[in-house]
Amino acid sequence: MKTFDRNVHGGPYVLLYPDGIKITNIPGTEVPFTLNEYKEVVGKAYQRITLYICTAEDFFTSSQETSSESNSSDSEVLFSDSQEGPGTSGGVLETACYSKYTQLYAPIVIEDKDDSDSVECSHDIPEDTKVDQQSLSEITANLALEIDHRAVSRFNICRWNIWDGAVRGFKRATFSEKKDILVKFSDDEGRFEEGLDTGGPKREFLSILMKELNKRPIFDGPVESRYLVYNSTAIREDEYYLAGKMIAVSIVHGGPGPNFLSEDLVSYISGQSSFKASVGDITDEEIGKVLQEIQNSPSVEILQDLMIRNSAILQTAGCFRHVRSCEEKKMIVEDYLKWYIIHRNNTAIERFKAGLESLQFLTALQQHLTVLTPALCHADVKLSAAEMENLFQPEFSQQGSNRRAQEEKAMSYWADYLLDCEG
Repeated sequence: MKTFDRNVHGGPYVLLYPDGIKITNIPGTEVPFTLNEYKEVVGKAYQRITLYICTAEDFFTSSQETSSESNSSDSEVLFSDSQEGPGTSGGVLETACYSKYTQLYAPIVIEDKDDSDSVECSHDIPEDTKVDQQSLSEITANLALEIDHRAVSRFNICRWNIWDGAVRGFKRATFSEKKDILVKFSDDEGRFEEGLDTGGPKREFLSILMKELNKRPIFDGPVESRYLVYNSTAIREDEYYLAGKMIAVSIVHGGPGPNFLSEDLVSYISGQSSFKASVGDITDEEIGKVLQEIQNSPSVEILQDLMIRNSAILQTAGCFRHVRSCEEKKMIVEDYLKWYIIHRNNTAIERFKAGLESLQFLTALQQHLTVLTPALCHADVKLSAAEMENLFQPEFSQQGSNRRAQEEKAMSYWADYLLDCEG
């Protein structure tokens, strides 16, 4: 505790709610306090929960002083203006102890139940700034605290038809995203591969699943920048919700993200207004050609003619209008792209968002868009020498043979060559 703050006196200590009340039970209940239960009540992530600490001696001394003062006819009642969380009653009195210790001690910002290093002092740094500094691994680790590793959801998977096995597993009545995942691969003869899932089969399953998801008819657009498209069969089978849940589960359970979603789609889902789509994102050749002609029209006369000739397409999107200048072409194309990629697929997007709410992933995405975007969208990553070397598994000759010595020497040259190429 001295490491936390040198001004702190010796213990024992008392933990206080933001309104200055000693922590014993969950507010408004008889349930004994636990961090997990309190988190559920306040509806906040761990890193946004604020508690206070003081010595037991000062707490009880201040409580007695406050009690004696309250019996005086000239007593003053102080109401807490804290906005940090629910109190223990409707009209909570702020104790003198609370006033004293908000000056002396910083709030405890809790990021992880089990990691003592996660309890940090935040005297001068705004809480939101600290949250934004979290890495992808820290965010997913925080979300993964909800996973119960004592229970498992089992997946029986055939590699040649992984989508079918995944859908059966996610739709099984006993499935819960809050359970750990156990994957069993079967070979072509129908026998289960031996061995328990120690992480490898699960990661392989989730990696292949994300690749299979990219091929589903619910997505359209360039292979590295896919957006959702309305599909009546997928709506009927609720595939959009399932896809969102698969992505959230994969990332939080330690697997990869899809790495193929459109940045415009991710931005829209997270509540941002930025939109950077281009005509090249449209896979329909006829529509793409029309938009390209409008975008390249050199004069207002040609633009007006294009608007009339393609009025049916433009009216469907609500983009047909009388144009008075050639500069309006940019807005026409942008409005059509927004309708084509976002607004016409709104039903599908909403179900997809509902799936992303699994394990509070959507909330985390809205809070940490910049950090989580690389897990959802394509990003060019430079291949390192170490990664290239790990792609190959050498098959050596018998240990001690002359050939083995030559092979090991060749391997060292190969590793040097990769380092030279990496620069």
